[in-house]
Amino acid sequence: MTPIVACAGEADLPAMVALLGELFAQEHDFRPDPAKQRRALEMLLQRPEAGRLFVLRQDAAVLGMANLLLTLSTAEGGPVGILEDLIIAAPERGRGLGRILVRGVLDWARAYGLRRVTLLTDHDNLRAQAFYASFGFQPSAMRVMRLGL
Repeated sequence: MTPIVACAGEADLPAMVALLGELFAQEHDFRPDPAKQRRALEMLLQRPEAGRLFVLRQDAAVLGMANLLLTLSTAEGGPVGILEDLIIAAPERGRGLGRILVRGVLDWARAYGLRRVTLLTDHDNLRAQAFYASFGFQPSAMRVMRLGL
């Protein structure tokens, strides 16, 4: 059966928490914390106006996930999205599943009327940058800065 992209539900939480553990273990700025990740995922499921969680499923198995946060842009004059937490489970990588997942998220974003999708990658993750560029994402002249509160 071909994998499908679907909006996530509560039953997907354990798989998504595990996937976020994989993701944050490989990123420079974040560390896995299953309780924090579960809390944020639950909040997103309860507040669809804040964002959508997507899973890539094959039969009952969750093979990957992505998070599309929703906000408004004065520059774009309307709704935009921030693509986060895109990951395919380690044993499933290299089969084109990330491409299926990104296409599904971008199709949803277009249908929802988003005017732009922004994402961040680690500065040295050239493979991810090339992957996103293949969809038309382009580097920004803006620099990310953060303040933890």
